[in-house]
Amino acid sequence: MHAFYSMANKRKIINDPVFGFLSIPNDLIFDVLQHPYVQRLSRIRQLGLSYLVYPGAMHSRFGHSLGAMHLMQEAIQSLRLKDVAITAEEETAAMIAILLHDIGHGPFSHVLEHTIVDGVAHEDISLLMMERINLDLHGRLAMAIAIFKNEYPKHFLHQLISSQLDVDRMDYLCRDSFFTGVQEGRVASERLLKMLDVRDDRLVVQVKGIYSVEKFLVARRLMYWQVYLHKTSVAAEQHLIKILSRAKELARGGVPNGYPGQEPLLFCSPALRYFLYQNIGFDKFSPTSEALEQYALLDDNDVLSAIKAWISSEDKVLSVLSESFVNRRLFRGERLEKPLTEDEKQALNKQYAAAIGVSEADAAYLWSEHVSTSNTYSEKADTIDILYSDGTVRDIAEASEILDLESLTRKPEKRYLFKFRNDGI
Repeated sequence: MHAFYSMANKRKIINDPVFGFLSIPNDLIFDVLQHPYVQRLSRIRQLGLSYLVYPGAMHSRFGHSLGAMHLMQEAIQSLRLKDVAITAEEETAAMIAILLHDIGHGPFSHVLEHTIVDGVAHEDISLLMMERINLDLHGRLAMAIAIFKNEYPKHFLHQLISSQLDVDRMDYLCRDSFFTGVQEGRVASERLLKMLDVRDDRLVVQVKGIYSVEKFLVARRLMYWQVYLHKTSVAAEQHLIKILSRAKELARGGVPNGYPGQEPLLFCSPALRYFLYQNIGFDKFSPTSEALEQYALLDDNDVLSAIKAWISSEDKVLSVLSESFVNRRLFRGERLEKPLTEDEKQALNKQYAAAIGVSEADAAYLWSEHVSTSNTYSEKADTIDILYSDGTVRDIAEASEILDLESLTRKPEKRYLFKFRNDGI
């Protein structure tokens, strides 16, 4: 992805592999793009560990944020053609809000939320980071934050950022399909945007766009099971969670190799060390806190470089987990029909303890039970409304001839046992 700058008219153009040339329309948006918090997204992969399944999935959250911002601009232009009143200031604010919607993601996304930080969701961090950037830019993001929080009077602008048919989903389906090569995820984003309209301050889709909406929903379901929840990707994520959980316990003295108050025994960057050696919960975060500053320094490189170094750790559990992860001998997954019993869990611990030469308590780091689930549509959230030529509006679940509420809202589950690869187990 390359940027070109024209000094004559100060236009900024970015060459995006998915949508072509994207324009940065004004200096405020450019200033936001240049902020270190935003630039950090170029060092975080959009699909986390999916590159271990789809080698082309190396694209970043920065590229996704740019693509979503471009689609926001296209959506607003389409709505203006239908006489929906949107000022230039509102357009800039909406573009900034979607540009920053994922800014709070940490390395490998949800892995971090389950291990290094305690009970901190990336959505909460995103808002704090937006507030910090707003401070740095002297309050110029106030409207963008109001739109992001759904506190701005024009509700439909928030729907473009967060709803069941938002530009965030349109971009990640197009982009992730492009980089993984999974054609089932391709959606007609351009047509969907052209079909958008507003009624009673709510987004609607003109009835002639109903087939594009149906394809969008089907593509989303297929991408979840074929890419986002692919068994090998989930296995890699569970493997990584166990590595970081073990490192965290070592760092805090939960096992003999951890010595709080002394020089850390685990190699890691200062930012990663900050979270490994302390209990950092959401109460420690604010727009000007050290916790937020340290979090903003974390990216994929911190985690991967640490894991490479941990291969030589004196702790056997951390060492074998790290070595197998680096060399892609990931946890092996098998489907479970029902949850493991306590006896089955104890048997696994005994098997691994004997095979690897660790205690039964430590053997619990060598396997994981996990349930993957997703839903295509939620009747409790903002519905996808179809606008008919007579002015009536119907939910897509009622309007569609091939989809119904039961099929759209069903949440299939897949239960797995993921285990460290060992020939004897």
